[in-house]
Amino acid sequence: MTASPDFPSRWSITGARLIADTFSSRVWKVTLGDGSPAVVKDLKPFDDVDDELRGAHLLAWRDGQGLVRLIDQDGCRMLIEYAGQRHLTEVLETEGDPAATEIAAEVMQRLHAPGDRPVPSGLQPLAQRYEALFAKAKRDVAAGAVSAYSDAATLAQELLDSAREVRPLHGDLHHENILEGPRGWLAIDPKGVIGDAGFDAANLFYNPLDRDDLCLNRQRITRMAEQLSHSMRQDPRRLLDHAIAYGCLSAAWHHGDGNATDENRELAVATAIREVRKRF
Repeated sequence: MTASPDFPSRWSITGARLIADTFSSRVWKVTLGDGSPAVVKDLKPFDDVDDELRGAHLLAWRDGQGLVRLIDQDGCRMLIEYAGQRHLTEVLETEGDPAATEIAAEVMQRLHAPGDRPVPSGLQPLAQRYEALFAKAKRDVAAGAVSAYSDAATLAQELLDSAREVRPLHGDLHHENILEGPRGWLAIDPKGVIGDAGFDAANLFYNPLDRDDLCLNRQRITRMAEQLSHSMRQDPRRLLDHAIAYGCLSAAWHHGDGNATDENRELAVATAIREVRKRF
């Protein structure tokens, strides 16, 4: 059994239960002094810890709009509003994929709404987030290979050069990061990115991760692009371009980790999206 950490006394935590232990953090469901539930995300020292800390900047700036609230922070530990335990995947399973996509779109609308305070300076520019894709594409070109990575890097650069509606983004929005609780549907675990709003829709095309029957389905890709296009007021072709570029970025991360299985999976979904994009 993992011992409960020594939480700051000002948090008035009266009980704690470990609910997740990942490569990046330990997550505790805690009880506060007034009896209400909350979550403590206790970050581990790992390579991408800055991703999580940037997310805290976004949580504080959004102050509960579309995202869980950041109640307090103590270094690499965050006391966060309890979002609930019903994931968006449950809606997909019981009410269907269009209903789940509609909820994700509504969450994005709140996430992307203008704020009344200056945008945090610590968010990651989208161009920087694409560095792994650009680096992989550069290596492929140097080796004389025309690859999905080089094509996607060109596409990503075009999207960056023609960026519109630049705003703070979640950066990792998908079905497991959208939960229903007392305040309705909220997103958790943001990465804290700034860029074109269309980037936040991209990861939805690749999720749920265990539903390739959906993610590789051309009809689902088409319907999702049209549905998100309507709610986000963006050209569906541009959303599909974001999805292609994002999938190859994710594949480049997996390539860097030596994870060929997940790399090939992301590339397969990106190929299916590219085929749909040709018909728009």
